[in-house]
Amino acid sequence: MSEGRILFHVQHLLGIGHWRRAMALAAAMDRAGLSVTVISGGAPEENPPPGVAIRQLPPARAVDASFKTIVDAGGRTIDAAFKTRRRDLVLAALADVAPDVVLIESFPFGRRAFRFELEPLIAAARRRARRPAIVASVRDVLVTRDDPARSAEIVATVRRDFDRVLVHGDPAVIALDASFPAAGEIADRLRYTGYVTAEDGGDDGSAGSGEVIVSAGGGAVGLPLLRAALAARPLSPVATVPWRLLAGPHLPDEDYAALAAGLPSGVALERFRADFRAMLCRCRLSISQAGYNTTLDILRARARAIVVPFASAGETEQAMRSALLAERGILRVVPEASLDGASLAAAIDAALRSPSYETQAIALDGAARTAELVRRWAQIHNW
Repeated sequence: MSEGRILFHVQHLLGIGHWRRAMALAAAMDRAGLSVTVISGGAPEENPPPGVAIRQLPPARAVDASFKTIVDAGGRTIDAAFKTRRRDLVLAALADVAPDVVLIESFPFGRRAFRFELEPLIAAARRRARRPAIVASVRDVLVTRDDPARSAEIVATVRRDFDRVLVHGDPAVIALDASFPAAGEIADRLRYTGYVTAEDGGDDGSAGSGEVIVSAGGGAVGLPLLRAALAARPLSPVATVPWRLLAGPHLPDEDYAALAAGLPSGVALERFRADFRAMLCRCRLSISQAGYNTTLDILRARARAIVVPFASAGETEQAMRSALLAERGILRVVPEASLDGASLAAAIDAALRSPSYETQAIALDGAARTAELVRRWAQIHNW
């Protein structure tokens, strides 16, 4: 018998980091005996957890890293008819699932462009005879904006509409107020879960051994890193060891083909590896973008690592987290603005000479902790 029904709204816009974290949470909730239905608003992704039901909305994505223009699957700016269709499907999912907990990824701290469906979802959930818990799910670091009015709006929305806010991080590493100074005004709603990592995706016991692994996350904005890695290789002290480039599922096909056509001997190119974390455990060095999921894979594997935080269009989240981990000696940072073959080669030399590190003090059990909290809240009947 199910421990409770969960309706989880997830909208990824550019990369796949939000989706990967959401799927790790959904899989953990499924293992905890909860019945999980995910409303997915981004592009359909492969291999969702087998026990999790997916309700795919008409997909929406951001045109670029500014996130200012949202388009449909055909590249058309979303219009009133598109919004109405999505809203109706979201409300139908609420009625069909009759959840005990409504979990919403990012909102109200992000995803304001989707208020057209999220505000009706929250209002309808609050009107139900047996009102479900309404819970926000956010990562440890938010994109900072120097806008007191916006912060006040977020606080008001949380206090009015949300019973809890799950923060998927460890306050001993970074507390929410580092990126959201108004966090103290919602402190009674916050619950830190620890960092969320996915289950290992298989391991042949040898893949990645002694390699330099260059990973571009989802790949949508990863081409500069891949090019810089190829330029850095002959300048680095690991020019003669095997290198493996993981381009990501969303690197455009023409860019992938151009990389494949010009690969030097000793360099492999792939889209994706399900055994990525196992490979990190054995690699000589990891070079990657600095998204939440990749950073946590590095921490779990305790790999020597260089990261390049995404910093376009005022993004601050990856840079803040990376800087704090660099202070602990866990990784090295190459700023996006100075990324080229020479700067990356210098970072490679420094990383290979750095001592090993320990991560036992960092809470990395966020998926299981989230599942336990949500299971507990699903049993409460008087929200």
